[in-house]
Amino acid sequence: MAPPVAVSPLIKTARYSALIAGIFYGKKRYDNLKPIAAEEKRIEEEEKKVREEQERIAKQLAEASEDTILK
Repeated sequence: MAPPVAVSPLIKTARYSALIAGIFYGKKRYDNLKPIAAEEKRIEEEEKKVREEQERIAKQLAEASEDTILK
């Protein structure tokens, strides 16, 4: 196995600068997307409630229209 090669200080600086810039970019992007995701989640929860209510009503109607021996 070959001995490790010394990495140039310029390359080290560039790598750490890119890492730090990526962390800041990610934080900024996360802060921008978080309220959008929260709004989408709220809307989806409202739609789920409406859908569940419609399914419940459809189920009740289906049960009411079934043939029974009482008719």
